[in-house]
Amino acid sequence: MFLDHQISIETFPGIVRFNQLLMTSLPIYQVDAFTSSVFGGNPAAVCPLQTWLPDEKMQKLAVENNLSETAFFVKQGEQYHIRWFTPEYEIDLCGHATLASAFVIFNQLNHHSDTIEFTSKSGILKIQRKGDLIELNFPSRMPQTCEVPGELLKGVNIPAQQVMKSRDYFLVYETEEQVRNFIPDYHYLNKLNTIGIIITAPGTNVNFVSRFFVPNSVISEDPVTGSAHCSLIPYWAQRLGKKQLTARQISSREGYLVCEDLNDRVTMAGNAVLYMKGEYFI
Repeated sequence: MFLDHQISIETFPGIVRFNQLLMTSLPIYQVDAFTSSVFGGNPAAVCPLQTWLPDEKMQKLAVENNLSETAFFVKQGEQYHIRWFTPEYEIDLCGHATLASAFVIFNQLNHHSDTIEFTSKSGILKIQRKGDLIELNFPSRMPQTCEVPGELLKGVNIPAQQVMKSRDYFLVYETEEQVRNFIPDYHYLNKLNTIGIIITAPGTNVNFVSRFFVPNSVISEDPVTGSAHCSLIPYWAQRLGKKQLTARQISSREGYLVCEDLNDRVTMAGNAVLYMKGEYFI
């Protein structure tokens, strides 16, 4: 059966009209963070905004993007207010999506300074461009001794040398090989009340290595997790007796970080590369 009228599409800058339905187009970037080559590091969607969208809309966009994080930011005077959404919920802090956002501001949005200041749920986050590296200044989250849930013990294939907790559970292993061979059992881990599970060990070619697992998430394992290094950096700085550290997150995509412990703050620096840019229509 054929319709007795024609469908017309008229396109204007920033607006698409389809059968009287107006949709606004907004820019979107996808950046691989903590890597110098595409298909490495951790991919994040970055959505610059002039004004905030409703929370429900931003959450739906994060679901549609289906990446570990989608970052939204709005310029407010000389600062940028940044928020981060996983496909499940808004999160309090995200490193790789902040690095990706800074990369977009520096390289796509005509930002002339080598510094950026974000306001966020975790306070002021200062960013500095240092040559090819972008350095993030984040709060320190030293892991503490905790009661270990039975589900956590059952959900790991290799017993940890030590278990602690900051925002996330923090499992310490003896060797990099153990971290590489770790297999999570989400039948048990999904019963935990936590955002993530950090596992870590001394590295063979860096000071320490890590991986990051996300129960009750479509992501399962996050490739390179800046917020996890808010706990990893103070732990390894204290254990190794040194402030400046190198780190590698040894997921399948892998990422490299240059880190420093500043007592109540930490810095982590890495590369980023643009994978894709375009528009989304809502």
